[in-house]
Amino acid sequence: MSRHRVKNVGYDDDDFEDDDGYDSPDPEEQEFLKQCTAAVLGQLRAGQPSVTATTEEVQEALWHYYNDIDKSVTYLRGKKEKELKKQQASAVMKPKVQAAPSPDDVVLNAQNTAKGFKSKSAASKAAGGQKGQTDLAGGMKDLAVEEKVSVKSKNLDVVAEYNKSTRKKSANFVVIGHVDAGKSTLMGRLLADQGAIDQRTLEKYRKEAEKIGKGSFALAWVMDQGSEERARGVTIDIATNKFETDTTAFTIVDAPGHRDFVPNMIAGASQADFAVLVIDSSVGKFESGLKGQTKEHALLVRSMGVQKIIVAVNKMDTVQWDTGRFQEIEQQISAFLTNAGFQTKNISFVPCSGVLGDNITRRSEDPKASWYTGRTLLEELETSEPYTHALDRPLRMTIGDVFRGGVQNPISISGRLDAGSLQVGDQILIMPSGESALIRSVEVDGEPSDWAVAGQNVVLNLANIDPIHLRSGDVVCRASAPIKTITSFTAKVLAFEHLMPMQVDVHRGRLHVPGRISKLVASLDKTSGMALKRRPKIVAPGTVARVMVEVDQPVPLEAPTRIVLRAGGTTVAAGLLE
Repeated sequence: MSRHRVKNVGYDDDDFEDDDGYDSPDPEEQEFLKQCTAAVLGQLRAGQPSVTATTEEVQEALWHYYNDIDKSVTYLRGKKEKELKKQQASAVMKPKVQAAPSPDDVVLNAQNTAKGFKSKSAASKAAGGQKGQTDLAGGMKDLAVEEKVSVKSKNLDVVAEYNKSTRKKSANFVVIGHVDAGKSTLMGRLLADQGAIDQRTLEKYRKEAEKIGKGSFALAWVMDQGSEERARGVTIDIATNKFETDTTAFTIVDAPGHRDFVPNMIAGASQADFAVLVIDSSVGKFESGLKGQTKEHALLVRSMGVQKIIVAVNKMDTVQWDTGRFQEIEQQISAFLTNAGFQTKNISFVPCSGVLGDNITRRSEDPKASWYTGRTLLEELETSEPYTHALDRPLRMTIGDVFRGGVQNPISISGRLDAGSLQVGDQILIMPSGESALIRSVEVDGEPSDWAVAGQNVVLNLANIDPIHLRSGDVVCRASAPIKTITSFTAKVLAFEHLMPMQVDVHRGRLHVPGRISKLVASLDKTSGMALKRRPKIVAPGTVARVMVEVDQPVPLEAPTRIVLRAGGTTVAAGLLE
């Protein structure tokens, strides 16, 4: 499965029209182009020596360099200086090997190829046969080499800066549970009540939802932004959102509940400090959820290292706040979670209603709910302790998304720093491609920053790398301490299903690659880890085993990374690389 997730930001359908003519720019674009042209001409005249260029030349350079004024000035100044030195008065010049690429030839050749235009430059190349195409390819190659961006690092002691900072503690939590348990609605209510989304936007969602007969989905649309998600009424990909309390900056990772999208749920769990398990308390729904994804999700988050879990027993208004129903759910889920490895002190339950907002940020005023005197969901979230992260270890960040931005930041990646730190101006290495990139700028939780440390959610705006080398699931590190790429590994796993030498998919965050369990090394004692039986022919569910796994392509993995093994749409095991 392809791991390219390059998103195009800020484009309309009009930008992709297939037309033999040029689209007329709108007035804002014309005004912006005019301002850029004036800025370039002004810098050319003000420089030493003064240089002049035609409006057409300037606009071609701006087009070629995506309206980057500095690059356009540098190119035009270099071109004009060479013209003066060589005393060549040609309006269109064909440069040989030169310090900067020529947008003239690139643009004209592109026009000839795409639109059948004929130019003097193209005619002069006709005698050379395929030479024009070769020059075009060479020009593009030069472009990739010469367009190096330089950003000066402040050489900060990032850990010292972090220790001096007065930022609130931050925490990520993943929202899990069976499909239709009300996860997105619950989080939409939490965000609305915390003022993270304004009433006007909420009213807009409500009207849009009512238009398609899904009025009750308005709160869920706060999290589910995709058109397919809204049409189907289910979360498909990870949705993130942020809100703050007096003490903590929270990031919600809303994971899909449907079994078809468990890989996306795994990616969400890999970013979480703790989990909120949403249970539908409706008659019949709780029972079907237990047979569905409720247990699988809980097992997965525990396998991914999550230790604290808050159980939101949702839709209690549909059972008239029946205390007996709540206690029944609490007993069954508690027994399962403790058996799955959660400690009793790290499990809490909150009866609530996402639609009505009861016991989310405020206590329920329904007399039928007066028996519950515990914390609200928000109060439970705030009991999370600050999490320590490996700031002193080598830099590691798994790429969550790759997306295109604007002119200033044409390519960016997002994710959460797993270990180490970074700052603006750093050179980073992308594995497994082995390509390097320059950090042009950094955003931490949506705000510009000079640096970032492990545990923070970041957007890195990059330079000097082709986006073809960036894929979700790849790992950011440093050349001085790169992560190794491997094609086989040994892991200690907990079996969810029967294991044997078999085909599996290996999941680690956004990374998922096909592979196979090539050998069952041993079954292990859960407590001591000692081998009970060497080279078993089959491993039963609930057994801890050491297995050898081979993957079809080199992947960036290192101990003690947590991985999940799936086969046939089912999670078969999860555990740690050794």
